[in-house]
Amino acid sequence: MSHEPVKLGLVVSEFNYDITYLMLQKALSHAEFLSAEVRVVVESPGCYDAPILVDELLKRDDVDAVVVLGAVVQGETKHDEVVAHQAARKLLDLSLKYGKPVALGVIGPGATRAQALERAEEYARRGVEAAIKLARRLKQLRSGVKVEGTWTVE
Repeated sequence: MSHEPVKLGLVVSEFNYDITYLMLQKALSHAEFLSAEVRVVVESPGCYDAPILVDELLKRDDVDAVVVLGAVVQGETKHDEVVAHQAARKLLDLSLKYGKPVALGVIGPGATRAQALERAEEYARRGVEAAIKLARRLKQLRSGVKVEGTWTVE
């Protein structure tokens, strides 16, 4: 079954940009590898700030799914936990509100800078894959087509 290309929006955090720039490059190349179209890339000051940009992208007809890329690195306080948990919660809420996938390609909380650099490519790749799979499966479910990855119990 051939797939119509999934149209993605990417939101990338400027905070820890040495890490998130690598994530962005991997996300762009992996989206191309998976025959998805990246329609827009927007930079967010940080992960905590991403939901308002994601909200705007989800309103667009030329965006089927959004991938948020970021690295919430552990500091001396629990600020990283607040940032990561609140952003993740709101991003999930937005996905449900618009009925479009929002994939969380965000490292942390609790990651050191070294751990974040080590995981950058993997998290970007997984975020892109999740967004594409979810967008395709939602389209199939909504069209009544049997969906790969689901079972019918009789």
